[in-house]
Amino acid sequence: MVKGSQTAGVKPMSISGRFNNDRERLLGMTDEERAFRKQWLKDQHLAPNEPRPVPEMYKALYNPIRRAYRFPLDQLAKILTPVLGEQRAIKIRYFTGKFLLGIATAYWFTYYFKYNANDWTRYGGWRVLKSREAVFEGDPGYPRLSDRTKPSDYGTRGFENCKLDL
Repeated sequence: MVKGSQTAGVKPMSISGRFNNDRERLLGMTDEERAFRKQWLKDQHLAPNEPRPVPEMYKALYNPIRRAYRFPLDQLAKILTPVLGEQRAIKIRYFTGKFLLGIATAYWFTYYFKYNANDWTRYGGWRVLKSREAVFEGDPGYPRLSDRTKPSDYGTRGFENCKLDL
């Protein structure tokens, strides 16, 4: 058995026979081949109740954890399917999940930047540095000198605003 092969090492064959190609059919067909082709085309039409959902297949494809986090949006799709149709309900389910994931990510980043700043009280966190505004000759306030006048103004990480009694 060949790993990674969808046919397990067996060469795939076409179930439509050699008459799937227009040129093959133009070469000529016997009555038996015409009957085979007619039956094959008839077999390609699905019954009104097909494809049928198989609950055991759903359980086999998705593990319990994945089924648990898919459950709310699956219920939403189940409610929307009779109203909007299957394809629209699937699209709404898909984009709703992506939208909620984007909102959760935005909230996480907002929380992290707000409450995990890199200041003098902690070693880790995001350190955000602001560049000075560029002031060119002729602009009001030119030449603008740095607001850092003492060596202790550099690299303080907010220690100068400390409310400790030292």
